Amino acid sequence: MSVGKRSLKIEKLARIYDDEIAPVWGARFGKMLLRNLAMPDKSQVLDISCGTGYPALELLRKMGDGSRLIAIDPSSAMLDVARRKVADLGPLGKKGVFFRTESAVPKLSFANDVYDLVICNLGLGDMPEMASGLRDFARVAKLGGEVRCSLPLAGTFNEFHDIFREVLVKHDKHDALDRLETYVARYPTIDQCEAWMREANLEGEVVIDEFELLFKSSREFFFAPVIEFGPLTEWKEVAGEGQELQDVFWYIKEAIDAYFDNRAFAVTVRAGCIIGKKTDKVQVAIAMDQTEPEQLPPPPSAIADGTVSVADIEAAGVEVVSDEDEVRGETNADVELDAFVDGRRRPSHLGE
Repeated sequence: MSVGKRSLKIEKLARIYDDEIAPVWGARFGKMLLRNLAMPDKSQVLDISCGTGYPALELLRKMGDGSRLIAIDPSSAMLDVARRKVADLGPLGKKGVFFRTESAVPKLSFANDVYDLVICNLGLGDMPEMASGLRDFARVAKLGGEVRCSLPLAGTFNEFHDIFREVLVKHDKHDALDRLETYVARYPTIDQCEAWMREANLEGEVVIDEFELLFKSSREFFFAPVIEFGPLTEWKEVAGEGQELQDVFWYIKEAIDAYFDNRAFAVTVRAGCIIGKKTDKVQVAIAMDQTEPEQLPPPPSAIADGTVSVADIEAAGVEVVSDEDEVRGETNADVELDAFVDGRRRPSHLGE
């Protein structure tokens, strides 16, 4: 892919996220982060994986004079959208807000004990080792500072996962079934989140909210941006490759349309929000570089999820993540599903 085409694709993803995904996904989780949030005077705030600016803009409205917000995201295209939104705020946008192209993986570049508030909307679930990620977020918070992270929990998309599982069992796709169970297990439970909080010396709670996403048909489901640019890529990886992948999705399409004929296909989202204050309690030390056994990528959160000259912030000298890393060669995300190609008939080898 040429540099020009790569840039256009990245910019398109940023627009799709902001226009069609954030309102039904990111904003639902982000509102949990803002609930009952009290901002101290002259607060130092770090927004991790800030995307196109929500909830960063809401934080700006809450911040008092002398406060400062550092917002980071690995995508400069997403940050460009956020910058334009801040510019549209007029005088409010002139508060101390700084955007930086940076990833939180493998760890944050910032110093220990700096921020009054560390906030992350859906970025934690994208990290390869979520417990380690939360400890790192707590590391950069001040003693008594607050860490807030939203992420999808176990039970999210259960209705689809049940159909997926039924199809794999019925058609003896045992390897794919094992991959599905590994994938589904990546969605953390409340107990797991609470254990992570204890390891990170955070005292607080995990707040839960549930909502539904409704779709008129299997086609609308798979082509909704929140699905197509979100979990669909991982679901394809679970299904397999080549003809096996195509066959599995034919069966899934037919199952959804048969079960929900003339009714909306509703999938549940279990939204979690970790809210904790950093304490001085000593927990068992766990090395930051500890990794889990190799698994499938974590479940998606924000989809696909410039720079400023800031000489006085801790981000100085941070390694900038290139957008070239965001768009690589063809992957399963680019594989067209035969089941949804107009006029494509059901393959004869699938039988009746």
